[in-house]
Amino acid sequence: MPTFICRFTVVAAFFLLLNPFVARAQDFVWTPGLQRAYSELQKLAVQPAQHILAAESAQNGVRIFVDDYADMLLLVTSDDDRLFASISDREEERLDALKKLDDASPWKRVLLAEVRLHWAFAKLKFGKEMSASWDVIRAYKLLAENQKRFPAFVPTYKSLGTLHVMIGSVPDSYSWVASLLGLHGNIQQGQQELQRARQDPIFGLEARLIDLMVRAYVLTFSDADGQSVQQLVSAHPDNLLLHFFGATIEQKNGHGEQALTYLSTRPSGKNYLPLPVVENILGDIYLQKGEYNTATTHFQQFLATYKGRNFLKDSYYKLFLCRWLANKPDPDSRPFLQNVITVGRTTVESDKAAQKFAESYLAKGVSANQKVLMRARLASDGGFTDSALAYLRPYSEAKFSTITEKAEYTYRMGRIFQRRHEPDAAIPWLTRALALSEPDQLSFGATAALQLGYIYQQKNDRTRARSFFQKALSFKRHEYKNSVDNKARAGLSGL
Repeated sequence: MPTFICRFTVVAAFFLLLNPFVARAQDFVWTPGLQRAYSELQKLAVQPAQHILAAESAQNGVRIFVDDYADMLLLVTSDDDRLFASISDREEERLDALKKLDDASPWKRVLLAEVRLHWAFAKLKFGKEMSASWDVIRAYKLLAENQKRFPAFVPTYKSLGTLHVMIGSVPDSYSWVASLLGLHGNIQQGQQELQRARQDPIFGLEARLIDLMVRAYVLTFSDADGQSVQQLVSAHPDNLLLHFFGATIEQKNGHGEQALTYLSTRPSGKNYLPLPVVENILGDIYLQKGEYNTATTHFQQFLATYKGRNFLKDSYYKLFLCRWLANKPDPDSRPFLQNVITVGRTTVESDKAAQKFAESYLAKGVSANQKVLMRARLASDGGFTDSALAYLRPYSEAKFSTITEKAEYTYRMGRIFQRRHEPDAAIPWLTRALALSEPDQLSFGATAALQLGYIYQQKNDRTRARSFFQKALSFKRHEYKNSVDNKARAGLSGL
């Protein structure tokens, strides 16, 4: 599963909540206590929420949902396989309890769908894709039915809109499967439904955040979107989830310093859930900044506190990079790559990439040029473009001996200029990267085509934008195909 999908999953699970209106049926009542518990859970303050929940009726469908939501927070923040195994039976228990409640209430199908989505997200993190898929399908059908029966019931549209976006970003090669299973929708439809949900005075925050996640992970994330995130975080200084949400989005979009600001000002204390993954993110940012000792400390802290199996390969790979890029002797760095081979699993893209690098390096090593390309890549990914450009300025394409290195060099130069808001300077570099990559179907070509699509989309040159998005989809074999294809399809949909 792609890294971006894995992180997207964590944040999306946090926000798939319901509007705390009081349903008419007594089976579904948002009491003041449940509303307070809901508010605490949104901050990742689980302990206060659990104390409040203890006083609420176990027969209330809303209490069942909030209990389930608290469990999902524990699962998606810990990645603990043993915890998942010990509480996974609760899904069916809660679904059975909800099925016995008032069928005339619009909350029944929505809450049933939400519980299924909670477990779908958890199962994806624990490598149970087939079971997760069936949960998503059943949730979709429940929400679609609720929309038909209660079209004015706003809570339906938050999760239904999210699912329509997900369905709309399914690669072409799988779209027939979605249609066969009765899943219909597109990105534009999903965004419209999320916009509708944003109008609600209580439910609007969750819908707004999901819409921002769609922009960050599926579409394109603008400066205005970044300002919206800053406003949300500033308005909720005691909300750990919002700080984490802001940091992951800004890191994803190459704004390492802003991500660091969110994490350094995050609230802490015994009331909040521990988030070991924050140490992994901090390690990434300091690695991108070239502060290798600080990065090493954060990656080691992550490995010491994390109980899951995702991001282990990635972390050992990054520990290798901290030593390799600091020009430490090979015997000091090589053992970390040997750990990459033996630990964790390859569910997320970052772990797959780490595994691929480790296998290649241990088998045949790498050329000296790979070190400068890696430094430039990391700095560019973090938005430290001055450093990235300084690494590459002494070089030219002719100084690289292999097609893969030439393609990476030209791609990195293009991305640096693109991140510096110099699209006209980026175009020839990205075009060259595409030309070099296409014969061997290198990932640099697919990503270069995607970025060219974005550039021409911003220039309102729809014909060229469409051509490059289609070109990105045409690459058949590369390690980032899922994420590139999702974004290219979204780009085409936006045209």
